[in-house]
Amino acid sequence: MSPAKLLSVKKRKIPEWKIREIKELEKLLEEYKVIGIAKLDNVPAAQLQEIRKKLRSKIMFRVTKNTLFRKALENVKLKNMKQLTKYLEGSNLFLFTNMNPFELNMLLEKTKIPRYAKPGDVVNKEIIIPAGDTGLTPGPILSIFGKLRIPTQTREGRIWIARDTKVAKSGDTVSSDLASLLRKLDIKPIDVGIELKVVYDNGLIIPGEELKLDIKEYENMITKAHFNALKVGVSIAYPEPTIIELSLAKAYMEALALAAEAVIMTKETINLIISKAAIQANALAQILAEKAPELGLAKPEEAKKEEEKKEEVKEEEEEEKKEEEQLAEGLAALFG
Repeated sequence: MSPAKLLSVKKRKIPEWKIREIKELEKLLEEYKVIGIAKLDNVPAAQLQEIRKKLRSKIMFRVTKNTLFRKALENVKLKNMKQLTKYLEGSNLFLFTNMNPFELNMLLEKTKIPRYAKPGDVVNKEIIIPAGDTGLTPGPILSIFGKLRIPTQTREGRIWIARDTKVAKSGDTVSSDLASLLRKLDIKPIDVGIELKVVYDNGLIIPGEELKLDIKEYENMITKAHFNALKVGVSIAYPEPTIIELSLAKAYMEALALAAEAVIMTKETINLIISKAAIQANALAQILAEKAPELGLAKPEEAKKEEEKKEEVKEEEEEEKKEEEQLAEGLAALFG
């Protein structure tokens, strides 16, 4: 570079608005404990404005140049904050808040709206086409169903899907055939909204994919953990009110079972002892009925069948006797 050009570069003045923007960003970085960087691609301006309006009491939104944000990061001396620079690619939206990062992500997820898939879209969840009437008439479209391995039937002049069918999993790219079919079936599998790339929380860097929580799964995990904790507490008789109640109930049931086994007669055990005796008697009767049928100890079901069989034989004999009587009367009338 020639001396003249070098001098010209040195004399170039940084625009005042850039200096103000960097200072404002530095202030925001120091004021808020949670900073998020989100993808701004494919988010309609009207939807973005609506989200900002709805969440402005909880989140400060900022759209600025990556170069200015990078400069502000360099000027702010906070732990690990410079690690955010590797996420400064493409169009970004910057979020400043004091919310928990996971709560922030869940709040943004609720603001997303569905749209039809386009060829080339990468889905972030599996797509299921439900069983039932599609409302479509048979024709060339059947070949698309076949290509996508969707089982169909034709009923009442319409195409029916035989069973729920997964046509894409998370990370798959939508083909033109699938995009066309999903539109015809009025299925909108793409959620449009603010997608967090990363969150900075007091020195901790959390990638966006780690912010997604399956609430139902966590509820099940907590329920299971609670049950296991109660189980362990009861087994060691831990002195805590809830555990003590369960331990006493367990001890009472075990005492009842032991007393019934030992045939100790009390008003609490008498029904258990009689029930147990009845079960044992029935079991013994069934064994004897097989080995000594003459004792008449057949199973209730077998005895009933035997009785029904006897009734049938008796009815047949009576019917034959009646027929014989009618025949005799006829012969007597014939021969006078």
